[in-house]
Amino acid sequence: MGVIVSHIHLNAVCVGADPQNPLFPPLSESISHEVVGLFGRNGCGKSTLLSAIASKRGLVSGSVTTDGAIGMMKQGAYSSGISVAQALAVADPLSILERIERGEAQGTDLDDADWDLPSRLEGMLSRVGLSDLALDRPANDLSGGQQCRVKIAALLIAQPDILLLDEPTNDLDDEGRAMVAQLLKDWGGPALVASHDRELLEGMDRIVELSPAGAVSVGGGWSTFKAQRDAIRERAKEALGQAERVARQARTAQQARTERHAQRSKQGRQGAARRDDSKLEINAQKDRAAKTLARNLAVGKDQVDHTIEALSKAAAQVERVVPVRIELPSSGLLSGHELVDVSAVCCEFGGEHVFGPLNLRITGPQRIALHGPNGSGKSSLLRIISGSLTPSAGFVRADQGAIAVLDQHLSLLGAQETALEAMRRHNSARNAQTAHAALAQYGFRSEWSQREVQTLSGGERVRLALACLFSAPEPPKLLILDEPTNHLDIHAVELLELALSEYDGAILCVSHDAEFRRALKLDKVINLTAEDRAHTDDLRN
Repeated sequence: MGVIVSHIHLNAVCVGADPQNPLFPPLSESISHEVVGLFGRNGCGKSTLLSAIASKRGLVSGSVTTDGAIGMMKQGAYSSGISVAQALAVADPLSILERIERGEAQGTDLDDADWDLPSRLEGMLSRVGLSDLALDRPANDLSGGQQCRVKIAALLIAQPDILLLDEPTNDLDDEGRAMVAQLLKDWGGPALVASHDRELLEGMDRIVELSPAGAVSVGGGWSTFKAQRDAIRERAKEALGQAERVARQARTAQQARTERHAQRSKQGRQGAARRDDSKLEINAQKDRAAKTLARNLAVGKDQVDHTIEALSKAAAQVERVVPVRIELPSSGLLSGHELVDVSAVCCEFGGEHVFGPLNLRITGPQRIALHGPNGSGKSSLLRIISGSLTPSAGFVRADQGAIAVLDQHLSLLGAQETALEAMRRHNSARNAQTAHAALAQYGFRSEWSQREVQTLSGGERVRLALACLFSAPEPPKLLILDEPTNHLDIHAVELLELALSEYDGAILCVSHDAEFRRALKLDKVINLTAEDRAHTDDLRN
């Protein structure tokens, strides 16, 4: 589909709402016959950059040159009033064909008619898994995954020369993610893909990390980028260790110089007393000693100050490149503690059978994932277990007081409440002082506790959510995770993975993020399918 001559060229490009404070330093890149992954923390400017490339507007400085038609897939739901046909940009061409079929052709209809469109449209919708989708259906009535598939179909129908994709796998199940990966694998022209999907990034020809410090470009996929990044982190930690050793040595040397001078001064005074030196000679000796001490202390202070400055820089570098480690308290879960017993549970939605009868028991610190395509009832089962949805048949016995839920929207946090307010709302027994102390353990010190949730980064919101859940007198024994990584950047996802890797309670998870599932070290996977009964894979056998 791509044209051989197509390219994207960025020359010292800066973007941002404030011309005096762009989102990143001038960026220069050329993309021709390659698929380039673009990632960075949420808010770093990925979406803004893609929009600027597509529209050639919104640049603070620099220039964008493209050769060929651009197809862009944006994030977000469709607006109300837009049909599927309009979302696919085929409403007008189909209207022309319909008028011709009715014998009501107008003006240039016969010249403008795209006779192959119906067959192409049928093929594209089948390719993206939407064969039975009605074209007159409102696009915003579709699920998030279906809307994603419509956007991909629109790109395929338009046949652009250049692809700009903004988080193309958000809301897609494993099958949908594989479809996007195959689309990019088959692509022949330039493509720039903003994504936090590490499995998708693995298939990139090159990866560019965007940050306020600048862009870092690495040839190869995610594993290559991660290896280089991990090496940088190790070097930063080694440099910090070396700086700490040098600082200790400098302080020890300074202390030794002070002690040696004090000893020599004492010996000098004792010698003067034995020799019965005159007061004038004694004062001269004191003056020389004071000057020597001042010189030695000045040299020593300069050395100490230099090592402290080096230590500060090394610590700042570690803080910048090494993720924060969250230590969750013990859940106190015993291996024989039965947390959940699901017996012959069925689920219906809108009068239609979704799944069941299903049996599931969670005992002790098991790690279980629910797997299946969108619409198979995974999130519904989580809601049934957590007590927020009643099953259509069967029963559930669950230790509700021991269960906590972390979903993709982190909905346990209010957007306009402060970190302190969130902590106290979820832990009402805590007063302001103990709530501040709890927040400090998760990195929210002093003024950070007064920040509103909506101003926090993805990683900071994850930390706050965990702080609220695990600052209770009895930490949760079962964490229910419903697509927790869906709207997080990679930094926040890795922070969550690191915290959960040391959690000693049980986990019940729904996630289409394969890397996240691997990081959880699951005991078993329950596959929900169109069949009545779920299939369980025990990963520990």
